[in-house]
Amino acid sequence: MGPHRPTDLPSTGAPRDVQIPDEPLTAALDRAAQRWPERVAVDFLGASTTYRELADGVARGAQVLLDLGVRPGDRVALVMPNCTGHVIAFYAALRVGAVVVEHNPTYTAGELAHQLADSGAVVALVWEKAVPRVLETLPRTALKAVVAVDLSADLPRGKRLALRLPVPSARRVREAMCGKVPPAFPMWHRLVAKASPLDPTHAAPSSSDVALLQYTGGTTGTPKGAMLTHRNLVANVVQGHAWTGTQPGTEVVYGVLPFFHAFGLTLCLSYAIRVGATLVAFPSFDPDRVLATQHRLPGTFLPAVPPMLDRLAAAAEASGADLTSFRYAISGAMALPAATARRWEEVTGGLVIEGYGMTETSPVALGNPLTDARRPGTLGLPFPSTSIRVVDPEDVTRAVEPGERGELLIQGPQVFAGYWGRPDETAEQLLADGWLRTGDIVTVDETGWVVLVDRIKEVIVTGGFKVYPSQVEEHLRTMPGVADVAVVGIPGGDLGETVVAAVVLEPGAGDVDLDAVRAWGERHLARYALPRRLVVVDELPRSQVGKVLRRVVRESVLAG
Repeated sequence: MGPHRPTDLPSTGAPRDVQIPDEPLTAALDRAAQRWPERVAVDFLGASTTYRELADGVARGAQVLLDLGVRPGDRVALVMPNCTGHVIAFYAALRVGAVVVEHNPTYTAGELAHQLADSGAVVALVWEKAVPRVLETLPRTALKAVVAVDLSADLPRGKRLALRLPVPSARRVREAMCGKVPPAFPMWHRLVAKASPLDPTHAAPSSSDVALLQYTGGTTGTPKGAMLTHRNLVANVVQGHAWTGTQPGTEVVYGVLPFFHAFGLTLCLSYAIRVGATLVAFPSFDPDRVLATQHRLPGTFLPAVPPMLDRLAAAAEASGADLTSFRYAISGAMALPAATARRWEEVTGGLVIEGYGMTETSPVALGNPLTDARRPGTLGLPFPSTSIRVVDPEDVTRAVEPGERGELLIQGPQVFAGYWGRPDETAEQLLADGWLRTGDIVTVDETGWVVLVDRIKEVIVTGGFKVYPSQVEEHLRTMPGVADVAVVGIPGGDLGETVVAAVVLEPGAGDVDLDAVRAWGERHLARYALPRRLVVVDELPRSQVGKVLRRVVRESVLAG
């Protein structure tokens, strides 16, 4: 199969190609502050920050970073949950030409040490509760300054004062949100408040400069930093805006996804600012908090992962909350079950569509159209200015025929610049002609619609046959008594690998044994794909955004 250019594909309502402006990501914030100065840019648990105030905070934050010695090309680590301060820090670092490095604030000291050392970050802006863990990493990193971020400083004044009350509820919130740092430790909000705004004539970064190191690969190996340029990030939000067709200055985007994840970063930190949306930032995903906020400030646009959509829909059904203001939900990071899509659309009356991407594509590369033409269960069609190929994973020069399984390759302006400090791995992933190997096995029909089959590294080879875990899981989830399942392969003697199913049972489920699972599987699966071993677990390990970590499941099975 040759390249699928957008001109080959069915209509999506979006243009086939888009023009990518030659500008840094920060230019969108400058325009928004000029066009909508009094529009709320960020709402954090009731505290509103207008676009004028956000731009001023970014200018002051940029000067703070200069005073800390940050120079163009230096890496600035952000280790914090979603909050207004996170938005300011992100754009402030970019404004001075630094490279942002996003980190999960719940990581252990060891996990943080690897990423901080690998990136060579010189300054870290760190949530108070994560400060002790970051300080442990100092002997192994190049950090010259660690600045604490007080999450409660972004709260409305009344809520900040309430945290001081000597009552259990205030103590619980204070313990969840705040931490103790050494006396006289530098505090981000105080430094920003005292700083003068950056000189407007200070040189801005160029579109070709690296803007972001986003660590990826943690579910299959040692995380590595994907280098995303300003042009990559600008391209993806321009593509996203063309795809969604949203009217600038009208959307209310709910930021329930973590900003440190590629999906949340692009849809919330980048896309929302470019379209002049109000970004409603949540420090963590809590359905009750989301529904309470929905009553106060109804959302219109929700980027989420399927488990979030399920939990929100269930909570709304139980409480009678009104979610009909949400016109669109964008689902990513994992397959969107048809039942989840139906439930969300019944509760909201809006559309939920599935997108596909990876950190290396900034991250979105394909999507379902935001129309009735969408096809639930498929990855959809290439984004504007994006081409795809499906090839033999053993010989990427050989294209496969329509409907045949093969590895998905992607080419477009959102494709990353390579892995930080890893030229060999870059060469393996990024082919000489600009095509990105995704490592995902897909099929594409005659009209260009793409369906995900599985990850190459997670395909199980047993007795010479290839077993695709996602297909086995999809069928086993329909079995009575099974709430969830992960399928993995472990060494299996002459077979090569043995298929193992780790299942979570529904409450009150009767006996679910291996024979029953195999009998159920025989209805739609080949005999070689049937599990040869069954493990019952209380829950499946998941990533921060809810994706099942098959690697962890496999390690657990091997450990007995």
